[in-house]
Order: sequence, then structure tokens, then C-alpha cells
Amino acid sequence: MENSNSNGTTTLQLVLAWGFVGIPLVWGVFQTLLNALKLFQ
Repeated sequence: MENSNSNGTTTLQLVLAWGFVGIPLVWGVFQTLLNALKLFQ
């Protein structure tokens, strides 16, 4: 397994990048599920 520091990417940068993508994704899925539940009530 290659060390992540060899290409200049730190663990903090990876966490921030995943958070930048993951947080809006999770929010969108959550909102979609809430709206879908309204259809079945």
C-alpha cells in the first residue's frame, strides 16, 4: 500500500474533500426521502 503523503495529499485534505462531497449528498438523499414519504401518507 502506498503512503498517502508521497503524492502530496494529506489525511486532512482527504477528509475535507469527502466532506465537501458527502455532506451535500447525504442532505439531498435525506430531503428526497422526506419528500417521498409524503407520497405514501
